[in-house]
Amino acid sequence: MLSLLILALMLVSSASLIPSLPHRAFLSTLTTAAFTTSLFPLSASASPLVSGEESIMSSKAHGTTATAVPDELLWNTDAKLADKICSFNRHWAEPARTWTSQSDFIAQVKALKPGEAITFFDSVSNEPLFKAPVGRSGDEFLAESKSHGWPSFRDSEVVWETVRVLKDGETVSVGGTHLGHNLPDRTGNRYCVNLCCVAGKGKK
Repeated sequence: MLSLLILALMLVSSASLIPSLPHRAFLSTLTTAAFTTSLFPLSASASPLVSGEESIMSSKAHGTTATAVPDELLWNTDAKLADKICSFNRHWAEPARTWTSQSDFIAQVKALKPGEAITFFDSVSNEPLFKAPVGRSGDEFLAESKSHGWPSFRDSEVVWETVRVLKDGETVSVGGTHLGHNLPDRTGNRYCVNLCCVAGKGKK
């Protein structure tokens, strides 16, 4: 918990060097979450979180991943932006609330019937990473995501066979795709994820 707090403070202290306002907003969120985590630590038994080693994000053929993001992704996602965020990035995020302009995504969530969920696939490998909403409605999922700026998943919505969380909270796929960060709040872990990193079409 302390390491996450220290990292957040270091990042925000250098925010003046970051030209993008959305990036600074993301760092502010990270700092707030770090303080919250230090005040409300989660017990190991309370979460199914699967930790990962830094080696997952080692240099590969294409940044931290073996291959590039394909040209076509779901929901009219910008593939060039996705490639930068997924494979050549460890800390930054797509601009806050980018996903709110992706009408196809919002329509798909709103069309869900009770008990239905969307499977979110790795934009690089097309492996399943998240399944949401689980234990809540689509509107509740969208509302929480909007309040934080990025799609927000809970423990029960993570496919733990393919997702890992590093010591500093960075949330990644086992193949080395940067997804976002774990920013816990009073109700538990909250995985704040770039939609561009989970817009894969799945394996055929």
